Amino acid sequence: MKISIIGSTQYKDKFLKHKKEMEALGHEVRLPALDDHDMDALGVLLHNRNLIEWADRVDMIWDCRSTCSWGDFCMAFALRKPVKAVYLEKKLMRDVILDYETVHRNKREEN
Repeated sequence: MKISIIGSTQYKDKFLKHKKEMEALGHEVRLPALDDHDMDALGVLLHNRNLIEWADRVDMIWDCRSTCSWGDFCMAFALRKPVKAVYLEKKLMRDVILDYETVHRNKREEN
């Protein structure tokens, strides 16, 4: 099977580990544009779209906050590719905002 991994590049170590595991099972695996590329934003989108089109399945490792990863998921969805959630960070952007609000509210109350 041809597998493309998409997701938050902060999890590069998880990408590489998952790639190795899938290759050990006989799958061909490709990675998204990571932070060590020289492409502009459009180049990254085109690269990731090409690897999603190529894939039989898209595996997702995501922090649940990265909008670019959400865009990649939407491309997989639009292309009717099966998506497997390999790792999803439990903290949602909503929680981050509420935590931030609480910290600043507490600081104001201290002053």
